[in-house]
Amino acid sequence: MQDSTADHPCRTTTPWNRSKLIGPKPPLKAKEIWSIRVRLQVAHRIRDLALFNLFLDSKLRACDLVALRVYDVALNGRVRSRATVVQRKTGRSVQFEITEQTRETVARWLEKKDLHKGEPLFPSRVNRRKPMTTRQYARLLASWLRAIGLDPSAYGTHSLRRTKASMIYRRTGNLRAVQLLLGHTKIESTVRYLGIDVDDALLIAEQVEI
Repeated sequence: MQDSTADHPCRTTTPWNRSKLIGPKPPLKAKEIWSIRVRLQVAHRIRDLALFNLFLDSKLRACDLVALRVYDVALNGRVRSRATVVQRKTGRSVQFEITEQTRETVARWLEKKDLHKGEPLFPSRVNRRKPMTTRQYARLLASWLRAIGLDPSAYGTHSLRRTKASMIYRRTGNLRAVQLLLGHTKIESTVRYLGIDVDDALLIAEQVEI
């Protein structure tokens, strides 16, 4: 019998995902977050620290984060406590909080770089008028993970988007709140995104006594 793969250039006997890690990328743990923060602080990497903190708070996709302009998060040089942006993927607006430590690091970055209203919040090193690319951000993330002994291939930009959302869900069990924070249109998308299973639901249920 003739092998059907021989006549089809797109077919192969080698799985496409061989030696690759697939599936949802795990969120970071609290101790890993602080390890990265400490290293960035010690190295005086103000931009990276502002980027890292803001990504955790915003829970945005990487493409939306790098597209932020100064006016999205700051008014008259003062960083807001809340911000609203329109997601590129869905076209829907989403709000997010900017915690005090993130406001401080972003303010330091704005001052150091002397960034103004309409400029990219995280400009490219090559052209100040353009934002850094998602590829550049991914490389930065990989360097942060590698610095604390984690394998970058096991994580991705969605790891940071998922991190705070997962923590909020674990502490509150409020799936609707997480859905709103992530800007998902369907609750089912949030369930899949967080990787919630029956065991998770039962753990939450066990904490509620009637």
